[in-house]
Amino acid sequence: MNDLLDVEDLQIELITGRGVVRAVDGVSFGIGAGETVTIIGESGSGKSTTAMGLLRLLPPDLAVLSGTARLLGADVITDPGAAAGLRGRGVSLIPQDPMTALSPVHTIGSQLCEAARARGASRSGARRRVAELLEQVRIPEPARRLREYPHQLSGGMLQRVLIAIALAGEPRLLVADEPTSALDVTVQAGVLDLLMEIQESTGAGILMITHDLGVARLVSDRIHVMRRGRFVESGDVERVVEEPAEDYTRGLLAAVPRLGPWDGEDR
Repeated sequence: MNDLLDVEDLQIELITGRGVVRAVDGVSFGIGAGETVTIIGESGSGKSTTAMGLLRLLPPDLAVLSGTARLLGADVITDPGAAAGLRGRGVSLIPQDPMTALSPVHTIGSQLCEAARARGASRSGARRRVAELLEQVRIPEPARRLREYPHQLSGGMLQRVLIAIALAGEPRLLVADEPTSALDVTVQAGVLDLLMEIQESTGAGILMITHDLGVARLVSDRIHVMRRGRFVESGDVERVVEEPAEDYTRGLLAAVPRLGPWDGEDR
């Protein structure tokens, strides 16, 4: 049994204007402490719906979940409130687009302090926690950055701010939803390195959602390839990358530039 997340036969149906759509169809997977598990697939495959469903962030009047899912031991299928109690503390979300996730009219410092206060820190404790977070995500010139607004920071710096906010509650599980898709290749590498360093120092598990198999093969312990709501291939990263069993996976691999042999130790 995985100590952070155990999912069995998860099904998610979405109620649309055209009827009921089975967006996720019977997926099973788990994550243990210190592991990175990646769900990869093209747009519309159901990968983000899976993550948002487990966090109970889908519209409750438009989504029906069934199956079994235990998040840090809590049953988030039969008790939607259990997920709400864990969000920001036991589990945190790193969203895809910092320009929509951050308030454009509040400084970086105020938003970080708000995140720390929401996790139970006092006013003075929040200031100390913000200083720790900035050091943890390696934001240079922290005193200056705290006074700035999101539009004054680069995309890579903003993504580090989102990671800092996610870390405010010292979560055991991070859900990273396409955390590098809006960044150029060199900035992507820095953000991924940061996530791996955080994982090594904290022991957190990571659920990575991405369409980029190049990203997945750099950070993952296991990969689940998703298509049309189903996992079409699953396995250890080395096996899936070097010996894909499905044509769909081979197509994803063909779209990724490779400069040399894949080395599973180079994470």
